[in-house]
Amino acid sequence: MAQATLDQTATATPTHPLEPLTPDEIKRAAEVVRSSGQTGERLRFSAIVLQEPEKEAVYGFRPGAPVERRAAIVALDEATGKTWVGSVSLSRGELSAWTEVPEGQASLQREDFFAAIGAVKQDSRWQEAMRKRGITDFDKVQVDPWIPGSFGLEVEKGRRLTRCVSYLREEPTDQGYAKPIEGVLAFVDPIRGEVVEVHDYGMSPIPPEKGNLDPESNAPLRQDLKPISITQPEGPSFTVEGNAVRWQKWNFRVSQHPIEGLVLHNVGYEDGGLVRPILYRAALSEMVVPYGSISPMHFWKNAFDAGEVGLGKCVNSLELGCDCLGEIYYFDSYFVDGAGEPEHRPNSICMHEEDYGVLWKHYDLYTDRSDVRRSRRLVVSSFHTVGNYDYGFFWYFYQDGTMQLEIKLTGFMQTMAVADGAAAGAALVAPNLAAPHHQHLFNFRLDFDIDGMENSVYEVDVEAVAEGDDNPYSNLFEPKLTPLRTEKEAQRVVDPFKSRTWRVVNTQSRNRLGQEVGYRLMPNSTPTLFAGEKSAVRRRAAFATKNLWVTPFSAAEMHAAGDFPNQHPGGAGLGDWTRADRSLDNKDVVLWYTFGITHIARTEDWPIVPVEYTGFMLQPVNFFDRNPAMDVPPPMASNGHCHDE
Repeated sequence: MAQATLDQTATATPTHPLEPLTPDEIKRAAEVVRSSGQTGERLRFSAIVLQEPEKEAVYGFRPGAPVERRAAIVALDEATGKTWVGSVSLSRGELSAWTEVPEGQASLQREDFFAAIGAVKQDSRWQEAMRKRGITDFDKVQVDPWIPGSFGLEVEKGRRLTRCVSYLREEPTDQGYAKPIEGVLAFVDPIRGEVVEVHDYGMSPIPPEKGNLDPESNAPLRQDLKPISITQPEGPSFTVEGNAVRWQKWNFRVSQHPIEGLVLHNVGYEDGGLVRPILYRAALSEMVVPYGSISPMHFWKNAFDAGEVGLGKCVNSLELGCDCLGEIYYFDSYFVDGAGEPEHRPNSICMHEEDYGVLWKHYDLYTDRSDVRRSRRLVVSSFHTVGNYDYGFFWYFYQDGTMQLEIKLTGFMQTMAVADGAAAGAALVAPNLAAPHHQHLFNFRLDFDIDGMENSVYEVDVEAVAEGDDNPYSNLFEPKLTPLRTEKEAQRVVDPFKSRTWRVVNTQSRNRLGQEVGYRLMPNSTPTLFAGEKSAVRRRAAFATKNLWVTPFSAAEMHAAGDFPNQHPGGAGLGDWTRADRSLDNKDVVLWYTFGITHIARTEDWPIVPVEYTGFMLQPVNFFDRNPAMDVPPPMASNGHCHDE
């Protein structure tokens, strides 16, 4: 095993408009904001990211040309609790825009969490609730600050809030989620360092068992697992320049965003000597984890892990041999801390190749010849820990022009202590320990540019033809293509009974048979939001009520629940934008795809959830003139040849 890494400090002068901000640029942007005279003295930075230039500027860029650099700013004024957004010209060193956010707040940050934890542990009401439960050593209590949601409560008005729940750690190395301290809920204003309210809803027994993950707690360990070694003696097949990657005719750029996490840009495939564009940008737009419990300790848990928490900033530094196996290339990332200093996240993106079985194969009975090619895929991944849950985002690139997004979910479930059996909306996983039912619903924003920016979208259902003269044997079925011409027409759900897919095409670009070139979004069977019309989460997560939305491109429309879902009352994002019912015919279209899992806990999910998988595929449909993987060379067997090749 080997590794290489890209530290962005090596790119002192960015050479492409889409290269991430360097540490120096982050620091300089913060200095420009502070020295502008337009901000308060107690300014805390939430995000400083590349303000992406217009598409035309990116497509028109030529190597060696000057690069205009701008930074987008999100900051919190701790004196007022107000969130501000701005734009800094790094080329001119000036703050060109500075605007207060009217609704919602910047995502919760490390400073909020630490302030909330400290305030709770000093609060006499919370301490008394702990003593009632026989807990006098408050250092043994893990306090988890949660985003508060938005329920129209009096306590929510005019404050930046967290809701805090507690867990018992009998030893410092214990996992707290095994021992929830049920019934105690604190509302905390982290800006003021003030516990606003403490509620005690009654006691439940603290579960008796621990849920530790260390090897000693789970001995004896298996003794029959033999080593696996993955080597590439000649090195990997990809090349990297800045944040640009080339592999097996694929070209793209990769970066890490503090809210969205892993971002792909300028995805194209080389065909006939030209790189044909497919996706301009692909990234997580938003996600929501709604809980189905009616308990006062849990009903309000509806985490928007991107916009409320900043999933990108929760990225792990990955380790060779543990998180990544093989010949690994790492990208480093930089975010901004509250003080405006660059924060280094080494090894935040992992890239490697892996064998993926047979690509194509046929045995010819007449010639006694077998032709086979092995599939290899490129893996680009990152892992993010948001509180108790861990999310792995994996983009796979295949040699036949297919792309796949897979999300791996693991970590600890949210837990609740119960006296006898499980409570409504929860499943028992250990003695006196239950996990509320919940969903993980992700929305990915897919900005397609199939052979150019003017694209159209079809819904493709496969339907049986009615028996009759046109179907005399009652066995005929055909694809039915329905154009999605407006935003309202394009609000759709999956239908596995019709093998439903959605196809993005360029009507002006044709293959050698005269067919429109395109790519199709292949969904899995996936849920939508279960919460009802009157629920608070439905107002705020309208995107999760449909699997597919389509909009015309707008640089201002990036996040499915709006840019600031934290403490937002709802109504922002896709539900708002699509009321205009804009045309989608031959437009620069953006697909917003919602997918995920519904988690009804099993005992096998305790103490830690084995990885669950969800995602989608993007497949070429008439994009190429034939199978683009015909030029993949044959594999070599251990004796020097495969079959008769």
